[in-house]
Amino acid sequence: MKMTETASRSDGRGIGVRRLACGALLLSVLSACADLRGALVPVAATAPGASKVDMLVATTRMRANAADEFFTGDRGPQVSFAQFTVSIPPEANRKEGEVQWPRSVPGNPATDFVTFKADVIDRAQAKAWFHRTVRQVPQRRVLVFIHGFNNRFDDAVFRFAQIVHDAGTPVVPVLFTWPSRGSVLAYGYDRESNTYSRNALESTLKTLASDPAVGEISILAHSMGNLVTLEALRQMAIRDGRIAPKIRNVLLAAPDVDVDLFREAILDMGKSRPGFTLFVSQDDRALAISRRIWGDVRLGAIDPEQEPYRSNLESAGITVLNLSGLRTGDPLNHSKFAQSPEVVRIIGRELAEGQTLTDSRVGVGDRIIQVTAGAAVAVGTAAGLAVSAPVAVIDPHTRENLKGHVENLGQAVSGTVSP
Repeated sequence: MKMTETASRSDGRGIGVRRLACGALLLSVLSACADLRGALVPVAATAPGASKVDMLVATTRMRANAADEFFTGDRGPQVSFAQFTVSIPPEANRKEGEVQWPRSVPGNPATDFVTFKADVIDRAQAKAWFHRTVRQVPQRRVLVFIHGFNNRFDDAVFRFAQIVHDAGTPVVPVLFTWPSRGSVLAYGYDRESNTYSRNALESTLKTLASDPAVGEISILAHSMGNLVTLEALRQMAIRDGRIAPKIRNVLLAAPDVDVDLFREAILDMGKSRPGFTLFVSQDDRALAISRRIWGDVRLGAIDPEQEPYRSNLESAGITVLNLSGLRTGDPLNHSKFAQSPEVVRIIGRELAEGQTLTDSRVGVGDRIIQVTAGAAVAVGTAAGLAVSAPVAVIDPHTRENLKGHVENLGQAVSGTVSP
């Protein structure tokens, strides 16, 4: 009887949670771009001062029948490849952290993200382009991006171009895009498509690492894209006895991943695994909804100062950037890593310098706290400070300096604001 009552309550709560999830996730649609067919079709015009990002695309999506769509949200039978050149508007006409979608197609390169080149290519052409391009980049660094839930193909292309451009880091950009329906109502389909793509991502990473021209590879995954990333790296470690040594850094942004699954994946990767950095935020509304659906804590929403997370992360040598309270234009607080210009530039600078994000000389947390604290003081309230300031890195230097920043800024604010 007791079990039946519990099950009944659970079923009712599950229905309510799913309704809540659908309603809340629709907020992201309201703030997203319109569904423009043809946004990736190349334009002939150029604009003075516009920048460009050349990227290689590897995808498990189905090739589209329509020439203006390129790839759909359906699952393809094998990995396909493409090469895109994205044009980004002049700095005077854009805001960092944002993708400026055209209001209609074709877009205007003076004000919109557009493409100058968009070619579907075969594997041999993709390998040749990659080898030729990586030889021209300082330190021969590669950045692989894996997007999250509810991303159309054009979403992924433009967002990655924005990240690469705003980071200001010389890398070879490689986008791995898996079959997402691009719909808030397709969470289950997206999650299974994510798992469907793990072998393809593993194979892609091995191919990149096997190129003798490559110096090092960094991986940046977002949201549900962290799941396929961890699975691919775990498989590689089990199959080959280690992860390819050229894969040096793995950045997990707002990971929609079960905490226990993450722990097991890290253990399976062994001690020679790459350096891992987590971007977490306790005010991530999307992950709060995911937790209600799955009933477990999501990795991207943990408080890294609480036990057992703090001790476990430190003992595993995993860096955590806590972006709680950092404000961007995202109503769900789920894409801070990309929409905060300060965070994107910090990532780019650290990767360009060939250092990990826990450099003992200057903690990354100090750099973020200097930016957010400045904004808080401008607001002029202690409440603003409390919201903007909680940014920490699991590294002793940053933790101590962060404590000092908060104390000093708190004194400064209290001296200028009436109780």
